[in-house]
Amino acid sequence: MENPLIEFKEVSKRFGERSVLERVNLQIYEGQVTTIIGLSGSGKSVLLKHIIGLLRPDEGTILFKGKPLSEMSKDESAANFAKISYMFQDNALFDSITVYENIALPLRETTNLSKAEIDRRVRARIEQTELEDAAHKYPSELSGGMQKRAALARALVTDPRIVLFDEPTTGQDPVRKNAILGMIAQYQRKFGFTAILVSHEIPDVYFISNRILALYNRSIVFQGSSEELESFDHPFKNEVIRSLEGLQNELTGLYSKRQFKVMHQAQLTQTPHGATYCVAVFSLDDLEKIRSSAGYNPAQVAIRGLGIYINKHFSAIGGFSTRLRNDEFVTLLPYSDLGEAEGILADFIKDFREKGIHDVWNGARRQIRSERCVEFAILAGIAQGQPGAEIDSVIDAARTQQKEIARLQCDGRG
Repeated sequence: MENPLIEFKEVSKRFGERSVLERVNLQIYEGQVTTIIGLSGSGKSVLLKHIIGLLRPDEGTILFKGKPLSEMSKDESAANFAKISYMFQDNALFDSITVYENIALPLRETTNLSKAEIDRRVRARIEQTELEDAAHKYPSELSGGMQKRAALARALVTDPRIVLFDEPTTGQDPVRKNAILGMIAQYQRKFGFTAILVSHEIPDVYFISNRILALYNRSIVFQGSSEELESFDHPFKNEVIRSLEGLQNELTGLYSKRQFKVMHQAQLTQTPHGATYCVAVFSLDDLEKIRSSAGYNPAQVAIRGLGIYINKHFSAIGGFSTRLRNDEFVTLLPYSDLGEAEGILADFIKDFREKGIHDVWNGARRQIRSERCVEFAILAGIAQGQPGAEIDSVIDAARTQQKEIARLQCDGRG
């Protein structure tokens, strides 16, 4: 792997007699989304403040592109920190100025852009974060959720190379929470900045993160992908993952990926010798296009509606489902062969076309803020698995069989 963009070596931090970080070692890589998870009060925000230079370690070294921050000149440090934007957990909006002025403030304070260019950039961020109706209000006049969006718009307005997000979705409902995470992921891919989040939102952050860092007992005990975290054997897994993740995905009500795998393994132990199972994979086609055309909320409402409908249909016949990716759902049908499962899927498609489309898309349609026509398509595929087969390979096989099962054109006119 390439050299880290940011690296901590044996970093410790104390406040008086209270130790918050102890001999922390971590690596953050350029162009990725890295999420730091841990229980409340575990030191995640303190760790972020070391990255941005608001705090200095009592012991250890922090390196930026291989060079210790402590060895950089004042100008060199300033140049590096100028590339970083920070979204505070409490938003840190100024109550004495409007939302528009809050978002414009970083550009006015740190650039020599013309008034017209600042206005263009600010209005673009306001539109992208759906704050048009709040632009000329004061933060105290907004709900907590709208304040969070204003803070997000301000963090992104300078087009930074590194963005630090401190609990960016706190206080949001499931749809808005996932919309914000989707927005972060889309901007990160579009502009190529490095995103560093601290979050309690498991499993939602898994869908946008390249790497997960687990902060437990004042140290980093895990670094790797969300898939690697599934097989991580450590007290952190029981104490933290179970505390934060719970049984179901908050957005859709489906089982988490972890619980899905547990249920699959439990099902295999009860499967008669030679019996098969089938896996169906459902996805929203080109989710990024939906987000770009309709907005973040409609896309998440569509995801939520589809997940709930899948769960409603298949749980009634003994299936269980999970949201495997941001735009993808997987349903396992125990004790089924391919012929039986294809019949079950055909029944679902018929039912979905007659009733489900109405349930899924009406909510999304109400969220669309313009009369622009938006196309939504759903794909589905199915594959058969043997008890000894890795379920991931069966899921991959089902993906290769995906075909369009429904399409709808809608706009904000209802």
